[in-house]
Amino acid sequence: MELFDFEDGNGPVPAHKHVNGGGWVANTANVSETAYVGPHAHVFGNAKVSGYAQVSGDAQVFRNAQVSGNARVSDNAQVFKNAWVSGNAWVLGNAEVAGNAWVFGNALVSGNAWVFGNAEVSGNAQVLENARVSGNAQVYRNAQVFEKAWVSGNALVSDHTDVSVNTQPKG
Repeated sequence: MELFDFEDGNGPVPAHKHVNGGGWVANTANVSETAYVGPHAHVFGNAKVSGYAQVSGDAQVFRNAQVSGNARVSDNAQVFKNAWVSGNAWVLGNAEVAGNAWVFGNALVSGNAWVFGNAEVSGNAQVLENARVSGNAQVYRNAQVFEKAWVSGNALVSDHTDVSVNTQPKG
């Protein structure tokens, strides 16, 4: 039995290197053989990675998070708690997806962006740079949230809307 310390405060735990990519996977996590876990990536806790999803770079998927379909989590990105990344969605850079958040479709979360709470990012939506999407907010279709913008509460941002730190209401 091999042990690996995921540096999450639990010390070394039973783990193995994934057959497709060689990244560390805790024995409590569930990663399909068709998924890819790169050599420096980690999947631990009760996390699930399925389908043809890819976890690469120094990315981490942990607690009860799920990454499925053709989704990609890479660079230093983290997906954790009960978050779900699916479809063709990408989470890149230093981005974090946490809580009960869901990123799906062809959505992109990158830079230092955070998506958390019960937020959803879907379609071709993008959350970039230092933007935050939280609460029950939904960012979808072709919307972009970027710079230091924060979309929260029950906000809906859709279609070709761009929200940034300098966005002013029209009217």
